[in-house]
Amino acid sequence: MKFLNKYANHIPYLYFIAIVAYWFTNVNRSEGLTAYPILLFGIPFLWQLIKPNKQLNFTLGITFVCLSSYLILGYFSNLLNVPSIQIAKGVIIYSGFVVLLNFLMSLWIIRNSLKQTF
Repeated sequence: MKFLNKYANHIPYLYFIAIVAYWFTNVNRSEGLTAYPILLFGIPFLWQLIKPNKQLNFTLGITFVCLSSYLILGYFSNLLNVPSIQIAKGVIIYSGFVVLLNFLMSLWIIRNSLKQTF
């Protein structure tokens, strides 16, 4: 349990690194070399794992809470206009899960930066 508590602060960063890797993989399959700049989005999260910085941590948290809030508004806007077919329902459920998880991970980053024990 101590191991889990020790590394629980790193879960949001690993989550966002996994999202960047997934995004890179999808774009790389279709676009090729032009997908490599996407990997630059993972550098701040990787840096937080290697050498934590309180200012960067708080900045990442606030930035991604704002972006996630925008995604939530877009998700609800899309939810109201999507036809009720089975494929669309699966996409809505999956995208809603990702949007909610982004928001929760962003809040977790802010909580970690406010704890002052990171």
